[in-house]
Amino acid sequence: MAEKEGPTIELRQRKKPKSSENKESAKEEKINDTPVPERAPKYILFQRFAKIFIGCLAAVTSGMMYALYLSAYHERKFWFSNRQELEREITFQGDSAIYYSYYKDMLKAPSFERGVYELTHNNKTVSLKTINAVQQMSLYPELMASVLYQATGSSEIIEPVYFYIGIVFGLQGIYVTALFVTSWLMSGTWLAGMLTVAWFIINRVDTTRIEHSIPLRENWALPYFCMPSCCTDRLFKSNLNSYGERFCYLLMSASTYTFMMVWEYSHYLLFLQAISLFLLDSFSLEQSDKVHEVYKIYIFSLFLGYLLQFENSALLVSPLLSLVVALMLAKCLQLNVKKGTFVAKIMKVINFYLVCTLTVTLNIIMKMFVPHKENGHMLKFLEVKFGLNMTKNFTMNWLLCQESLQAPSQDFFLRLTQSSLLPFYILVLIICFLSMIQVIFRRINDKSLKETVTLEDGRIGERPEIIYHVIHTILLGSLAMIIEGLKYLWTPYVCMLAAFGVCSPELWMTLFKWLRLRTVHPVLLALILSMAVPTIIGLSLWKEFFPRLMTELMELQEFYDPDTVELMTWIKRQAPVAAVFAGSPQLMGVIKLCTGWMVTSLPLYNDDDLLKRNENIYQIYSKRSAEDIYKILTSYKASYLIVEDAICNEVGTMRGCRVKDLLDIANGHVVCEEGDKLTYSKHGRFCHEVKINYSPYVNYFTRVYWNRSYFVYKINTVISFQS
Repeated sequence: MAEKEGPTIELRQRKKPKSSENKESAKEEKINDTPVPERAPKYILFQRFAKIFIGCLAAVTSGMMYALYLSAYHERKFWFSNRQELEREITFQGDSAIYYSYYKDMLKAPSFERGVYELTHNNKTVSLKTINAVQQMSLYPELMASVLYQATGSSEIIEPVYFYIGIVFGLQGIYVTALFVTSWLMSGTWLAGMLTVAWFIINRVDTTRIEHSIPLRENWALPYFCMPSCCTDRLFKSNLNSYGERFCYLLMSASTYTFMMVWEYSHYLLFLQAISLFLLDSFSLEQSDKVHEVYKIYIFSLFLGYLLQFENSALLVSPLLSLVVALMLAKCLQLNVKKGTFVAKIMKVINFYLVCTLTVTLNIIMKMFVPHKENGHMLKFLEVKFGLNMTKNFTMNWLLCQESLQAPSQDFFLRLTQSSLLPFYILVLIICFLSMIQVIFRRINDKSLKETVTLEDGRIGERPEIIYHVIHTILLGSLAMIIEGLKYLWTPYVCMLAAFGVCSPELWMTLFKWLRLRTVHPVLLALILSMAVPTIIGLSLWKEFFPRLMTELMELQEFYDPDTVELMTWIKRQAPVAAVFAGSPQLMGVIKLCTGWMVTSLPLYNDDDLLKRNENIYQIYSKRSAEDIYKILTSYKASYLIVEDAICNEVGTMRGCRVKDLLDIANGHVVCEEGDKLTYSKHGRFCHEVKINYSPYVNYFTRVYWNRSYFVYKINTVISFQS
């Protein structure tokens, strides 16, 4: 009918009315026809504008409210505003203390250039070692935070610590907003975004580590990791104009590069993204041109990151670079074969094999010719974790005992189930995955995909952005099932994908198509369920979890650690400026932050020398002689030794994972094959024996300070032998 009506309208417009009747009828036609095309676009534009405005307002509001919630919770947890500066700094533990200490150093520097130079040639942190702290610890967030603090004149308005943690909380708000927008774009309704945010906050124990350690690199990086997902959803839309496409490419380039700069492990996650895009392209689920534009963004980010990260060789030997280069080469070798033919299918298989082979080959070649120290301890750790190798090495066994590097516990799955997140995620993932398999088989059988998929079709697997996220979440989930610490990458994706699914009529329609539902109109039922199900979930979450969130904000928790405060106060008042302290790496990070004194080790695990130092300093909790410990400490020019009672008398919950147990295994004082039988050692445990103050321990060490938690010993420069 539409094809017939088109020409008649054209003919009517071309005819010239010869009589007055014809003129009047023509005028009446114009009057009757004009209002319909004019009013309809205005109404549609207003409806779209209202929808976008409300959605954007909800997204921004969600991000701001989450940032304010984090700030209020942090204040209640540590009673932060009522603390002295020293007590505030003690709340930064482990590696977080190191990051914040360098932020303080940048603010104290006479100029930005001088501050950067001192960080890149730092010899005031670790004894007998000059490090490039900016490169080794990815201190670019601290550099930018210090610049912003001084450039904006915030020193007159806000204290440095509030400015620092405020930026991190603000980035977490952007993170939540990006998840909101991604779910909204996928489902078409901002109700999915609201549900994503609700699940994210309720399951925040498993979605973020911001509550435990604010300055972690992942807290700075993950907001930039999520932004490209929004851009990917828009790029895969067929109706996107050139300006929108350029904006998406620009935003993706900026966020990808920033993500690579602020986190040393970022290229591994981008490698997973590249694999997802490669599989998407291999199954012909999206135009290859758009996918290869993203590959160019990866190349650009790697090249620029290599230059600005002091020629970081880790980026050259990264699997991401090898994969992207292999994909580019494979594209150049592709032949123009008619799609759908047998030869085209063979070429697809050959292309897939070629990319995999080239990736491995290029990575091996790069590692042969590029000098690098690309986290060799990580490969050894994975070998031991998967049972490919056995070791008594203290560092490896200590890493295996860390909770974040073990497989997820049952409590993790129980928490996700109680919030109804896991069941809906599994439902959505199964439907999308099976629909994706159907699409792949259609492509194999030469059945072309529709350019525009309607709701009645019930084919959610034909949407490339959905398939991209499904592949991506499966890859992240596989890693999270092996190492629990990676759940902080996967669980936010779970929130986003589950919320999209229950709010998407297409997903329900796909399910009804499989079930061949005929009793009720499937389209109507899909529309009803896409609104009713998230509403019911939202109300149940509000009723059960909202009172808990309010209770957490109302309860005033007090972080009370007087022993550490007393220790730091004593060091600042009594210890010489040139003193060097030795102890556990976690405590050394706090000493560096609170006092500025030099230490022998740091809580960092990406440097072989620092790992070896940590293992040697930990020997103070082993069964070694006073002379052995003295030689180790003096080899690092240590002036003072700090023994922690919590480590020396540790009662571990996991058998064999206490520091002293791991040291006994590494030193051969425990034979695991003989049922943990203790072997003979003529020396007692050093941390116990040194407290008794008898020879030969008093010859080497003199106790100068102690409290309930810490014992400080001065390392004698001239050994005095006492009977």
